[in-house]
Amino acid sequence: MATATPAKSAATGKGLQLPPYDHQPRPYKGPTTEEVLKLRKEHLTPSLFHYYRKPLMLVEGSMQYLYDEKGRRYLDAFGGIVTVSVGHCHPEVLAAVDEQNHLLQHTSTIYLHPGIAQYGKELADCMPGDLKVCYFVNSGSEANELAILLARSYTGNYDLIALRNSYHGGTANTMGITSHHTWKYNVPHSFGVQFARAPYPYRGPWPATDPNAGKNYAADVEELIRFASPGKIAGFIAESIQGVGGAVVLPDGYLQEVYKHVRAAGGLCIADEVQAGFGRTGKAFWGFQTQGVQPDIVVMAKSIGNGAPLAAVVTTHKIAETLAQRIHFNTFGGNPVSMAQGRATLKIMRRDNLQQRCAVLGDRLLTGLRKLQEKHEPIGEVRGMGLMIGVEAVKDRKSKEPNKEFIAEVLEQARERGLLIGKGGLFGNTLRIKPPMCITEADVDFMLAVLDESFAAAGK
Repeated sequence: MATATPAKSAATGKGLQLPPYDHQPRPYKGPTTEEVLKLRKEHLTPSLFHYYRKPLMLVEGSMQYLYDEKGRRYLDAFGGIVTVSVGHCHPEVLAAVDEQNHLLQHTSTIYLHPGIAQYGKELADCMPGDLKVCYFVNSGSEANELAILLARSYTGNYDLIALRNSYHGGTANTMGITSHHTWKYNVPHSFGVQFARAPYPYRGPWPATDPNAGKNYAADVEELIRFASPGKIAGFIAESIQGVGGAVVLPDGYLQEVYKHVRAAGGLCIADEVQAGFGRTGKAFWGFQTQGVQPDIVVMAKSIGNGAPLAAVVTTHKIAETLAQRIHFNTFGGNPVSMAQGRATLKIMRRDNLQQRCAVLGDRLLTGLRKLQEKHEPIGEVRGMGLMIGVEAVKDRKSKEPNKEFIAEVLEQARERGLLIGKGGLFGNTLRIKPPMCITEADVDFMLAVLDESFAAAGK
């Protein structure tokens, strides 16, 4: 295959170039961007939104790169919203899926199939302690729904505690444990749910440098149990790093303190690893391990399938037995093709030690971003672990007034230079940088060069 032509900066003409890459995209022969946009407006739900003033159409992917309909290459620094882990169209994943597609595309769990049993063991082998029972579903929202059901059924209690600034899904129950008004419709929800103060050191009363920050934020959970519940709760759920909320890293010791309060009230501890799991933090394979805790239930999705509609709930045998009281069934949970993609993805993660890659490249990226913070006044905070990073923009570093206009323009400027990134936070003022785990040092350096120019252009 021929090497694709490196992309240059269309905005500055300074010649920023993507690292060389040996892939030639296929000629695109489908409908134009304008035609696709028209079809989308006419036949798809108007709730869909898109980035960029001029919508971007992507038609091909290869590892950490994406291609538009004209064959232009982009570095994907958002990973399909933290979903593509080992790389777009990874050849080994494709081979595993292709082989399974030619054998059996679907059967349900009412029959035996080796794929789901083998994958269950392989995934359980990655879990600490007695977290050894897997239940496969199709999405993170569905997995969080199941975790809620498990907690309430096992404990016999109803009340749940979640965190402000959290996101757990868009179904009825998961909207009820999500704490961003932008994701909540004006319908009845959140019955029996209380929201604790977000352990958000940049915007909260206790900075991450305060040795008691974790304990102080956790005290609000204890207060809610005392004053806003019957004194007994079903459980507590938290993302190990808040993703949609803007890559907010919990202060040290926070979950240790919270788990004590929750278990004293008869509740189960649920770790939402949908974005932070599978080595992305670099420091550990699971985000909750960076807090030194052992959850009772772990929810995972996104990176688990490298783009497949696959998610899982992992818990103990004792808690899992709760579901045997009734029939609980998922038509597509454990689908042979999804299992093949999940197994291949996990094999690559472990064999290629992508966790260590996230640690090394994440440190390089964080160091570079903190240098850019010194140079560009709108950057209020750079935070994150591994390849799960947030860059929060403000209008003034003292007042910390959110600067969503700056971030919106940074996205536009970066796109023009060949870099695709995400945004988040309640005010849309935080860059979300969460690329596929297969990126290289050259990709990191390109990312930093693009962001340097983009910050400067957006700040004018």
